[in-house]
Amino acid sequence: MTHEEYLRLAIEESARSVEEGSSPFGAVIVRNEEILAVEHNLVVPCQDPTAHAEVTAIRAACAEIGSYDLSGAILYTSCEPCPMCLNAAKWANIKEIYYACDRDDADKIGFRDKVFYEQDVVHMHHLKVSEAVDIMQKWYQSETKKPY
Repeated sequence: MTHEEYLRLAIEESARSVEEGSSPFGAVIVRNEEILAVEHNLVVPCQDPTAHAEVTAIRAACAEIGSYDLSGAILYTSCEPCPMCLNAAKWANIKEIYYACDRDDADKIGFRDKVFYEQDVVHMHHLKVSEAVDIMQKWYQSETKKPY
C-alpha cells in the first residue's frame, strides 16, 4: 500500500469514530508494510482525555508486538497530532508521521489543539524532594531496568 492509502485508512477510521459518537480522529500504525493498529478517538466514550486516536493506536500497536518500542513504524493520522500525541509517538520511537488535516482545520471546528502549540497553559512548580531522586537512582542501579 502507498502512504496515501494508509492515510485513507486513518480517515475511514475517523469517520467510524464520528458514527460511534466520538470525535473525528483516526490513526493507523504500520511497520514493514504490516498494519499494527487501526484506532480512533475514545476520549468521550472512555472519559479519558489521553485517549486520542494516536495514543490509542500506539497502545494497540505496542500490545500487538509486545513492546513499547515502535522503531521503524509509521503513524498515519487523520489530523496533525497534538503535542501530547506527537510526544507519545516520540516516546514510542516513531520517526515518521503522515497526517491529512492540520491544527488550523481542527481549530475551525472547535478543537483547542492550536493553543497547546502557541502557549503554555499549565503552570509548572518544581519542588525537589530527595526521596523521589533516591527512587530514580534505585531504578537506575537495578538489574531489571529497561532503556527508554
